[in-house]
Amino acid sequence: MASSVGKVVSPCALILAAGMGRRLGEAGPGRPGVPKALLEFGGTSLLARHVAILRGLGISDITLVIGFGAERMRTALTALTDGPPISIVTNPDFREGSVVSLWAGREVLLSGAPVLLMDADVLYDARLMAPLVSSRKPGCLLLDREIEPGDEPVKLCVRDGRIVDFHKRPTEPHDWHGESVGFFRFSAAVAMELAGRSEDYVASGRRMMEYEEPIRDMITTSAADRFGYEDITGLPWTEIDFPEDVAKARAMLSELLS
Repeated sequence: MASSVGKVVSPCALILAAGMGRRLGEAGPGRPGVPKALLEFGGTSLLARHVAILRGLGISDITLVIGFGAERMRTALTALTDGPPISIVTNPDFREGSVVSLWAGREVLLSGAPVLLMDADVLYDARLMAPLVSSRKPGCLLLDREIEPGDEPVKLCVRDGRIVDFHKRPTEPHDWHGESVGFFRFSAAVAMELAGRSEDYVASGRRMMEYEEPIRDMITTSAADRFGYEDITGLPWTEIDFPEDVAKARAMLSELLS
């Protein structure tokens, strides 16, 4: 029997797609009632792009957390028949913070497999995912050194080569920072801890917090070698929160390898 020592185990994917996208306003995909994950760029929805890229990297175990526009999401998933079925978890409390969506997906985090955690509202080059999928770091984040100023980008802060903070408004001293893409790879052990921490947030009444908060808690309290990053600077991507992000994403299409 061939040894499995040193092999990278293919992770399962957990995509958070329950939010309402309030900040998009009328720029959203045919408001009201349509989630951001169904925004189309070049005739393909963000959801369909995620699934195609993940399947292209050999990831067939995909779970989607839905909430706002749940029936439209279910309908859209029926069209994605070119591969194994996608699991669905419904978050009925999608009007609360995204930490509730993370907690809703806890069965994936507790599955005993490595986990890719992903925001659904990102348009990105397919090459961006490969270093994340193959990473051997217990906790891996994607970092872009090209970051706009201000409080909106989630900052990944580095000091002496290690991540020391992860927040829109970081407080830890650091040498430099980049922007987090919103995609993560966690080992089975780190994923299990994240499930517990998200449950603590929900149980203690911190339900309006974002899912990044328990991740930040782990980063700031873990050993130096537990969390690392892959630098994807130069590869095109954008998170879609505001109307101007929609325009940016459409202009970016010709740059994407997808």
